[in-house]
Amino acid sequence: MQEIRIDVTKQTEAELALAREHAQLIFKFNHAMPETDEYAELMHRIFPGMGEGSRVSAPLTAIRPHMVSIGRNVIVMPGCLMMSAGGITIDDGAMIAANVQLISNNHDLYERQVITCRPVHIGKNAWIGAGATILPGVTVGDNAVVGAGSVVTHDVAPDTVVAGNPARFIKRIPPVNECAVTPDDTDDIVQLGLDSCGD
Repeated sequence: MQEIRIDVTKQTEAELALAREHAQLIFKFNHAMPETDEYAELMHRIFPGMGEGSRVSAPLTAIRPHMVSIGRNVIVMPGCLMMSAGGITIDDGAMIAANVQLISNNHDLYERQVITCRPVHIGKNAWIGAGATILPGVTVGDNAVVGAGSVVTHDVAPDTVVAGNPARFIKRIPPVNECAVTPDDTDDIVQLGLDSCGD
């Protein structure tokens, strides 16, 4: 995955104007009354390509939100931080819990005005737990779960649970037809939430 480098001191007037527009839209969104036409309009102006049935909740912090792609039926809870210069993709059905940080850019260690950018990709039906941080270049696979408060530094395989700082593999999520619980395996239950194992 190729890294993109951006010198933030050399932005064009058009880039600076777009940044101002985004900052003002997000400020208005964060101060709009939820569940109103104004709130919905601002949300769709910030994320114009957002898929049907998706919702982003205020407060939101987003830098370069035009670099964010949101699929259908995605839920982003309050307090999300999107550092989006490297690009952020959130696929259909993903759930982003409160206070999650999606960070697709960093600073060069020597040239601090240069940001180094690699995309973040959240797969279909993935669940990112409250307060988790996803770092540049990370892909969270389809149907994976990231535990609350985790710091994810490497890719997460589909159908797995990871947690910790740095996040580590905890267990595999069995297919739905393997989800029947018998009295002997109740100690190994992980509550996954809606749509897991038919609940």
